[in-house]
This record gives sequence, C-alpha cells and structure tokens, in this order.
Amino acid sequence: TVKQAQLMELLKKEVRAMLIAAKEGLTPAELEEQYMAMVCRPLPFQDLGFQSTLELVTHMPEVVRVSSCKNGTVILKAIADDTTKAIAKLVACQKGKTCPKTWKRTPPKANVASPSKNSSNPQRSPLRARTPVLPATVKAELQQLLSSSPLLLQDLDKAFLSCFGRPFPYRQYGFPSALEALGTVSDFVVVEQTKAGSLLVLKQYLANEAEQEESQNVLFAAEMPPLEPVCETDDFYQAALQMKWEPVETQAVDLGDLLKQVSAGQPQDFQQLLPSKLTPTLEIPPDAVQDRSLCSLPPLKRKCLVGVVVEFIISPTQFYVRICGRETSYKLQDLMFEMRHLYSHKLVSDKYVMPDSAVRPGQLCCVMVSKWWYRVIIHRVISDQEVEVFYADYGHLQIVQKSWLRFLKWHYLKLPAQAIPCSLAWVKPVEGTWSPAASLLFRNLCRFKELVGIVDEYVDGVLHLFLCDTSTKEDVYFHSVLRDMGYADVCGENIPSQEFKELNPLTLYVRPSGKQENAELVEPDLCLQQESLVADSETTALKLDGAELCDDQ
Repeated sequence: TVKQAQLMELLKKEVRAMLIAAKEGLTPAELEEQYMAMVCRPLPFQDLGFQSTLELVTHMPEVVRVSSCKNGTVILKAIADDTTKAIAKLVACQKGKTCPKTWKRTPPKANVASPSKNSSNPQRSPLRARTPVLPATVKAELQQLLSSSPLLLQDLDKAFLSCFGRPFPYRQYGFPSALEALGTVSDFVVVEQTKAGSLLVLKQYLANEAEQEESQNVLFAAEMPPLEPVCETDDFYQAALQMKWEPVETQAVDLGDLLKQVSAGQPQDFQQLLPSKLTPTLEIPPDAVQDRSLCSLPPLKRKCLVGVVVEFIISPTQFYVRICGRETSYKLQDLMFEMRHLYSHKLVSDKYVMPDSAVRPGQLCCVMVSKWWYRVIIHRVISDQEVEVFYADYGHLQIVQKSWLRFLKWHYLKLPAQAIPCSLAWVKPVEGTWSPAASLLFRNLCRFKELVGIVDEYVDGVLHLFLCDTSTKEDVYFHSVLRDMGYADVCGENIPSQEFKELNPLTLYVRPSGKQENAELVEPDLCLQQESLVADSETTALKLDGAELCDDQ
C-alpha cells in the first residue's frame, strides 16, 4: 500500500542514520534498542508484514549490509548513499582505527585521567577514560520498575517510558547498550536467558522466595513432633508443605506409643497413624480451572488464504495446524512466557498442585516439559504416576508424569485453543490407507516451514484445506506432489477423515467458539496480507476447481 511504502522509505532513512553513527555496526537487538531510544516506539517491522528486524533489513539491500562474526553474531552496517558518504567518512575518522589518516599516539602517562586542554587525541576525553556508571536515581527507578514483575529486555524502554516518561537513559551515561548498563547493577538485577529473550529479574524476588520457603520449613518443623530421620521422607516433607492443616480439637494422644508404632512400621504408614483431625487436606485455589473448557478458534471463511505451521502429522488426512498470523502467534508466545514465569516460582507451583481426585479425563490443566508450561487436557489416566494428555495449542497426545501437572489459572482460559484438526483437501490414498512412505513425504514437505493454506470447507469439525509452499521459485501444491508420486488420488471432493472419526480430542474436550455456535463465518485478521501470497483469483480458481487437479481423472 501507499502508506506502507511511505513508512518503508522513512525507515530506510532512520536505519541508515543509526547504523552510520555506529562504525562497528549493530546487532538486530541493538538496532531495536536504539530505535526505541530515538523514536520512543518499537521498530515497526510488523506493520510492514515482517516477522523480525532481521527480515526487515534484508529487504533494504541498498541501506544495510548484513554480515556474521565468527561466533555467529549477526552484524548490521550502513551502506552510505550520496548524501551520507561525507558523514560516514567523518564518523569513521572520529573513531580512529580504520581512518585513512593516522595519528601518532604517545604512551599514556600516570596522570592520563586529567588530560591537557590542548590534547589533539580524540580518544582522551574524560568521559571515555572513566567507567560509565548509572546514577542512584536511575537505579532506584529500575528497582521500582522491576519490583512489580520481571521484564523482557526488549520491553525495557517501553516500560520505562510508560512509567517515568522517558526511555531507559543508558546512552546518556555513556553505555553503548542497555545490557551493558544493566551489567553495572548486577547487585540487584539478574539477567536470565529464556526462549522469549533476556529476562530482567529483581534479586529481591529470589530472596523473598527463599525466605518464604524457609519460613514454611520452620513452620513445618514447629508443628510436627520430632521424629526419627527414617520418617522424614522427601515425599512426606513436600506433601506437608503443599497442604493446609485443619484446626485440631484437644485430644489425648500417647506420643510415645505413636512413635513406637512408627519405628516398627514403614515411613509411609505415618499419615495413617495420625489422629483423624490431623489429616491434611489440599486447598484448591479459587482461580483454578476445575469444570471449564477452552473454546476453539472461529471457523475460517471458504477460499481465504492463511499462513499456517503444521504442528503434528499422522497422515495427509490427519494433522494439526496452527495459524501464524502476527496477533495470534504473539498471544500464544506471551501466554507461554507468562505461564513459565508464574509456575517457575515454587510457592506458586506448589499452590496449584492437583489432587488425585482432579486428575481425570477431560480435565483442563497445564504441564511442564523442559521448563516450559503448556495448556493440556487429560485424555486418560495410565497409572498412579502417568497420564496421557492432549496439547490444546499443538495437537498431539503425550504420556507425562502426573507430578508434572498443575491446575490452570482461570486467566489462561481466554486464548482459544490454537490447534486446528485438518485434512488435505480433495485427496484420498490410492491403497485405501496411507502408506508410511506417503506420510513421510508429507512430513518432509511440511517440515519447519510457514505454508499457505487455502481453506476449502469443514467436514465433521475437521478443516479441509490445500497446502502450498511459496518459498520456492514456483508454488508447490502438496496434493499435486502426492498425486505425482503415486501416493494419492485427487478426487475433487472431501472424504471425511476416518482417522479423525476414530479419535479427535479437540471435538471431545474443546467447546466451539461463540461465533461457531452462532454459525457465523468470519474472515480472520490472521489471513496473510502479503500480495505475493494472494495469487490472481482466476488462476487460483482454475488450479483449485479442476484444470490442474483433475486432469488425470
């Protein structure tokens, strides 16, 4: 559009100016920081249809040179035009090492911290001689900002601006980047690396958590009689921390006899020997989801184009996709990041432990896998230790440990389940069932790619769509590949998926969206907007309605 073209031209000027000022170049993250500091808003690559800053600058070949260091770090450098060549030359000379003209440098003297006024060496300014330091006022502002919750480094400028009316002023005090400035306050700020980026955490959070754990340990020790070590098993200790003890009526208990029974028996018999009034009970938090379910995404309009990622594949007529529109992708990412932050704190994690009575098929909850938390639905209970769960946002089943489960907070119900059950449109296996080779070929076609999906129709709650890879020189339609390889017949109609008839967890456990219940079809805001993905409607109609698909029938 005209508006996007104007924005792109403005961005080229701004990016070139920032990179010219940085002789050694900037990383994409540093470019984002500088843009936020100068313009007071994030770099608008999403408004132009790009997924990242790196993708944006690769579409500015006349402005930005992209290179990589030996350690893999991506460096962005400016390509000067006729109007900025003189400025670029001045910047290069000012910073010295690669300037055509060289100065003779004398060895530094003992009093180098106080250079004479007539010194001609630009490297000898007092500002560059001393180590940069953040003033106490900025440190206090950082503590105040992080006291409410941890913060991603990429969101620091925006949050600082919102709270104090200005971006984080690291450049004002001589720091080349926000990360280096934060390195000088490591006494109270910890930088943790996560999949979402660098996370800034106030050390006070960690200290408070440790203090609360210690206080609970002391409380536990004060409430319990001194027992022999054999009785203090880890399982019982953890259970005691997670449980709320009910008030106890005055009751005569011969503690000596009780301890003799414990010594003669097994450690796990201890709870059975306690008086009934001492039996601990789990307190379920009021915001824990117990009898609610997620809703599905609203149905997509027929023939609309959407960007999709295929998340889980059984066969060409049984797979799950996730729509990768900007808004939806970021919402899921934010949700997972927030869940990881919340449930990673032990006191919170212990609070949402699920009792055995809540571990039942159909229960919506969350599970931790590799330190990340996912929304899941219990499909079946395998044993006392294991359950099979369905990942509502990714579409697959997995057996996990029961101890990994936690109640889902009510707040995390808002985002609809992101997984969509799908079948490839207009195809059926030539042999009655899909061969392993056909399924393997389909997996390889879908792997690690954002694809274009052309919506055909819904059959029994399953989306039938065509898939197309537009990353190659010519568009590749997957149904055509399966047909050409002899694995599929193109039949011109959608046959209900037998596999999904046998099992479709999404229809079992996820309720239809409000729009779906009202039978309203909407054009989602997640549809791809790039012109390159929207083919000529007549050509697309010919491909999908018969000319190309049915020539072998």
